[in-house]
Amino acid sequence: MSAFKDIEKSRILYSSNYFMLIWDAYPVSPGHMLIVSINEKIDYFELSDHEKNDLTKMIDKAQTIINEKYSPDGFNIGMNCGTSAGQTVMHFHCHVIPRYDGDVEDPRGGIRHCIPGKGYY
Repeated sequence: MSAFKDIEKSRILYSSNYFMLIWDAYPVSPGHMLIVSINEKIDYFELSDHEKNDLTKMIDKAQTIINEKYSPDGFNIGMNCGTSAGQTVMHFHCHVIPRYDGDVEDPRGGIRHCIPGKGYY
């Protein structure tokens, strides 16, 4: 059973035909938001072309909502696809993570650091 199957309507900030926006229950930074598929799809690679096109619009909407409330300095946008990539909830969701100057000592490399020691080149 998906952790997202029965999201309370009060948690939904915005929705489209394919996705809903919610605040992450375990945010890594203030304003961490999830874009969750309404229909159960395991990961990005199961999304239809229509869903993938809508996802881009939802990322933009998430950024707008986050900017209005938190005014971050940057963003990381990411999806874990498969258990080897760290996916623990097998229902598509995209993380939109606001970043703030000074939130880590050296942010260079960003997502490249998902595998420890491999981010620097």
